[in-house]
Amino acid sequence: MAKITASDVNKLRQQTGAGMMDCKKALVEADGDFEKAIEILRKKGQKVAAKRGDNEAAEGLVVSLTSDDNAAGVILKVNCETDFVAKNQDFHDFVSKLAGIALANGVSTIDDLKKQDFDGITVEEKLVEQIGKIGEKIEATELALLNGGSVVAYNHPGNQVASLVALNGEGEEVQSAGRDVAMQAAAMAPVSLNRDEVPQDVIEKELEIGKDQARQEGKPEAMLEKIATGRLNKFYKENTLLEQAFIKDNKQDVKGYLNSVEKGLTVTAFKRFALK
Repeated sequence: MAKITASDVNKLRQQTGAGMMDCKKALVEADGDFEKAIEILRKKGQKVAAKRGDNEAAEGLVVSLTSDDNAAGVILKVNCETDFVAKNQDFHDFVSKLAGIALANGVSTIDDLKKQDFDGITVEEKLVEQIGKIGEKIEATELALLNGGSVVAYNHPGNQVASLVALNGEGEEVQSAGRDVAMQAAAMAPVSLNRDEVPQDVIEKELEIGKDQARQEGKPEAMLEKIATGRLNKFYKENTLLEQAFIKDNKQDVKGYLNSVEKGLTVTAFKRFALK
């Protein structure tokens, strides 16, 4: 039987991120063969993943970031089971690296992300490896990629909420304005960019709610449609990003604020992910 030294265990730990005891057991089982030990640790991750598959993973992190030239950005949500893991720096670094891989390879779906390389293995294999290391369910659940004249990322402290905003301009002033709007998107949770992009089922639901409210207030049946339409307009102003009152100056909406920064400046797309 091969002699397993503390140096060997530490080397395997550095390579895999697994715990010291897990590394020692794997090396003993592999009779000192590092490649076999790594495979043993991966299989352990697969077993843990199978056991934890039905568990709820409601905690986690959301991370957004942009390329050095601000021409592209990604936002990624990775879930885990406990707040303890979510607050761990190693987990934060892992999620940030996944987001960086997505950005570097220009991928916009979780399935495509899982196929990318992560230090010699696929992201999908790395996720399973992390499950074995941490001992709870981990899954990448949401991913989006934006491109534009300028893309701005905002990560709210704690990384429970993040946003990504693409604008049709460039330069420092545009970046600064984009950060303001990205913060607004994170805080105010708009349902869409503008009223034209509000899903039809949401519109129909709001109209129905408006009619029911008016009916309960005793309004004439013939007036219900008109009243509901008026309330729908209010919904647009409160829930679409460009029509929302700008949080730093509620005398103007976001569209007006951007136009005051640079004529014609607007948001072309945004994404907001939150854990809850």
